[in-house]
Amino acid sequence: MQPQPWALAPPWRLGQAEARDRSRPRPVVGVWAQTVGRGLAQAVSTAHDWPLAAAFPQPPWEPQPTSQRPGLLSAVPLPCVLGALAAKPLRFVPLEGQTPAAEGARQPTARTAGPAMGQPRSGRERCSCSNTNCVERPLTRLFEALGRVVAARPWPFVLLPLLLSAGLGAGFYFLPDLQTNDIEGQFTPTGGPAKAERDSVRRHFPTDDSQRFSAERLPTEGAYAALIAVAAGDASVLDVPARNEVLRLDNLTRHLGYERLCARSGGACVLANPLLPMLDNGSALSELRFPGSGAAFLGTALGGVRTDGGGRVERARALKLMYYLREDGGQAGDSRAWLETFVRDFPAELRELNLTAVEVTYFTSLSRQEEFEGNTKSVIPLFSITYFLTITFSVVSCLRLNCVRNNIWLACCGVLSSGLAVLSSFGLMMYCGVPFVATVANAPFLILGVGVDDMFIMISSWEQSSSKADKTDTKSRLAETYSEAALSVTITTLTDVLAFFIGTWTAFPSVRSFCLYTGTAFVFCYVYVITFFGAIIVLDHRRVKGNRHWLTCMQVKVGKKSCLYNACCLGSCSSEPPEPETSEAESEHPMSVFFKKYYGPFLTGKWIKLLVVLLYGAYLGGSIYGCTQMKEGIDLRNLASDDSYVISYYDDDDKYFSEYGPRVMVVVTDSVNYWDESVRNDIEACMQDLEDIAYIDRNLSLSWLRVYTGIAENGLININNKDNFINNLSVLFHYYPSFEWDIDKTAEGIAASRFFIQTVNVTSAVDEKNLLHQLRDRAEQCVVPLMVYHPAFIYYDQYLVIVQNTIQNVAIAAGAMLVVSLVLIPSPLCCLWVTFAIASVIVGVAGFMAFWDISLDSISMINLVICIGFSVDFSAHISYAFVTSEESSANAKAIGALHQLGYPVLQGAVSTVLGVVVLAAAKTYIFRTFFKIMFLVILFGALHGLVFIPVFLTFFGYFGKSPPVTETKMQDFRYRNDKDRA
Repeated sequence: MQPQPWALAPPWRLGQAEARDRSRPRPVVGVWAQTVGRGLAQAVSTAHDWPLAAAFPQPPWEPQPTSQRPGLLSAVPLPCVLGALAAKPLRFVPLEGQTPAAEGARQPTARTAGPAMGQPRSGRERCSCSNTNCVERPLTRLFEALGRVVAARPWPFVLLPLLLSAGLGAGFYFLPDLQTNDIEGQFTPTGGPAKAERDSVRRHFPTDDSQRFSAERLPTEGAYAALIAVAAGDASVLDVPARNEVLRLDNLTRHLGYERLCARSGGACVLANPLLPMLDNGSALSELRFPGSGAAFLGTALGGVRTDGGGRVERARALKLMYYLREDGGQAGDSRAWLETFVRDFPAELRELNLTAVEVTYFTSLSRQEEFEGNTKSVIPLFSITYFLTITFSVVSCLRLNCVRNNIWLACCGVLSSGLAVLSSFGLMMYCGVPFVATVANAPFLILGVGVDDMFIMISSWEQSSSKADKTDTKSRLAETYSEAALSVTITTLTDVLAFFIGTWTAFPSVRSFCLYTGTAFVFCYVYVITFFGAIIVLDHRRVKGNRHWLTCMQVKVGKKSCLYNACCLGSCSSEPPEPETSEAESEHPMSVFFKKYYGPFLTGKWIKLLVVLLYGAYLGGSIYGCTQMKEGIDLRNLASDDSYVISYYDDDDKYFSEYGPRVMVVVTDSVNYWDESVRNDIEACMQDLEDIAYIDRNLSLSWLRVYTGIAENGLININNKDNFINNLSVLFHYYPSFEWDIDKTAEGIAASRFFIQTVNVTSAVDEKNLLHQLRDRAEQCVVPLMVYHPAFIYYDQYLVIVQNTIQNVAIAAGAMLVVSLVLIPSPLCCLWVTFAIASVIVGVAGFMAFWDISLDSISMINLVICIGFSVDFSAHISYAFVTSEESSANAKAIGALHQLGYPVLQGAVSTVLGVVVLAAAKTYIFRTFFKIMFLVILFGALHGLVFIPVFLTFFGYFGKSPPVTETKMQDFRYRNDKDRA
């Protein structure tokens, strides 16, 4: 049986004094749960004529009504409620006995109304290829219901987020244990080939730092302190004054306790530089040759060398001292402690030496890691500056001269909502044990800007709702606000969160941690905006309705007062009370009026459109060119702060010691028949093939097999069968003891062996990438199982996956964004334009990265993932407003979209930039890069949202005439006229 149209009243239509007993306490959680449950149930009841209110009985503090409608169901699961809600439009009805005009009743509008029972949907409401609002429509109704619930009981929605944030924020207790700033672990790809190669080297060639240390044979960088002495002025480091000061420098290091822990070979500490014994003998230096002098290789020991035609050294600008420490056994901890003491005490000791002939820079194997760990602490002071700037901008944006209608509290609580989201999300991740890395410190700056962006959207929709709903009915206004703003914020938040969680599919742990923390923070930011901030809007509106001052909350008295009182409290010297907001224009911000009356008509002019198209062509052309100039890989020096002693050392090292690069191991990984001449020939052919690479100096290779074969060819030994080959190795080791460390000899034969090749002119990331590719390609082509390895290859491995990972994440995220847009934006063509904006902004950011000297590395890859979400943010807001506009022409639609959301989008862009602008002053590459790319993302995203997309939508985003006025809209129109006449 059909109920009478005005028979039932939704439970959120409250306000009758006799319906409440306020003498009984109200538990916060109970109020919230009962209100939401009964509200949704009654909404479905009204839509489907199902009496579901029995599923959510009234709480004990509310008296039961005198008569209840018989219930068909005693309990209805929440999924059924939500499903029914999505399947049928809501019908809001007034309280029993009231007329439609009473209590601010709201008739169904064209957006929320549905057909009568048993009647088919109109063509405008039916899903089709041109109208995909099947999801958008029920979500709108759901948000309207939520808005009414929040408006009816705001305090639970204020208190619960605060309590939840306090509980989750306790997760920061675990922060010290979760800080993981290991450079290799976080900034090198998981499962990189070089890590497996290192394990193989360790297994076959164990080290012994106490008896037979060899730096070139280390599977790792080792534990060391390095000094570079550069001759002052234009002198040579081999001149007598400079040599004497280098010897004093060496004595200082040894007196600091180095010899107690030094790496040893042959019973003595290894030399910090092969030239140290000759620095006292000037005649010996006169016969010095470069890069090899006898058995010593000077390519990495002497820098800035000038030689005569015969290779004899004439002068040198720099000399490097390498002090290696033991790491075997339990001495690794002692060596680490000595290095920490060295970094702390050496600067003061160096000043006491008062060196004048040389300038000294220093570095240790711990320096890079220690400097990187200090980066996070360096940005902590910037948080307070960021929040101050953001609050100031928000307050200024929401400021009004009227002391009652001032939105200062809305601005402050919007920023607070973002802070609560950071506290809750980070605490939750720490409860879950997610590692906290330095890159995560960027997230709060980003979340603050995004949260303020959502706040501006909510405030804008709230102010514009005054022209769409009864201005005395808070529930209707908030429902209208939620139906407009919450869905738009949902689309952008969903795309941002998807972008971040897709970003976790990467080989770089630092990127995974950042995306997990930030994606979760976006979820909390969204939840708090539609609950906490929505409730704040309601409470602030109650203050405004009560004519209370924004600061003191005291009621502002109207009457004959002094001019000063009226100016402070009423906004003018007049004693007349401020007029209520009676029209949209009076409640609008001047910037919204600017977008409607000036900017929108200007942008949609015929010649301006042509200029915009030409501007976009120039933008796209420059971006594509920049993409071809992009550099790859992270420079390890960028992990230290700009004023660190590490930077000076890197500068000297690059300037004087970059000619000779890593000394690469060539490892025969399997047991082969070395005594077979054909096998030896194959190995030699592979070695020559590697030496043919442009980055290899064949004159500096070292091969035990070549030496062994040469001894045999001289007739001293026979190596043509297994027994002779194995037994005669002792002869080789007698003359060349170090070769014993290059052969893994077992009872069955030789399990593995290694040779060495010297790289040259590896001075850039491109050289490193090319060297690694060429070495591995030729090793793979060799008929003998070969492997190439150097500890630096651990970091070179990023070149193998950085581009692939970036393209993969961007492509998957862009596809996901397209799907989300198709589902939530009711226009397939508009969704394609959103996807176009994503691709266009990504190309622009990637291209201009090259112009701003930013490389594609694991840090910038994070920002490119962010770029996807923000591209959707700017374009989706404008596109959604365009396709839902009821204007008759494309230009009018574009102007309406800019009028409605142009200023909030601009506010969001500025607030996001303000959130990260302080990072421009950071002394660390990681944070400066984050700012640079975020600035490009916001700049190009706003440019697309406010310039390119509106113009392109007028060309391609609208076909045909305005949709016909439906019967529902006509009924609504007649109803409104009747209401106005009444």
